Amino acid sequence: MSTITLLDGSLKLSIFYEVSDRDFDDDICLCFEEDCPEDEKLFKADEVSFYITPEQAALMVLELNRAIQNYRGDTKAAGD
Repeated sequence: MSTITLLDGSLKLSIFYEVSDRDFDDDICLCFEEDCPEDEKLFKADEVSFYITPEQAALMVLELNRAIQNYRGDTKAAGD
C-alpha cells in the first residue's frame, strides 16, 4: 500500500481495499495520519479512517480528474 503525503508531510493518506470488510458496501478505506503540533491538526485524533463504497471512490476519481483537466486547461491558457 502506498501513501500520499500532503501538507508538507504533516498529513499522510493511505487508500486501500479492506478485505475483512467485504461483507459491507463501504470497504474502501481512506486512512489519514497526522504528524504535527496539536494546534495545526485538522483532525482530533492522530489517525482517522473512513470507508467509502466503490461508487463513491469512482466519483472521487472522476471529480479529481475533472479538477486536473481544468488545471491543465488554465495553465495552457496562461502560457498562450
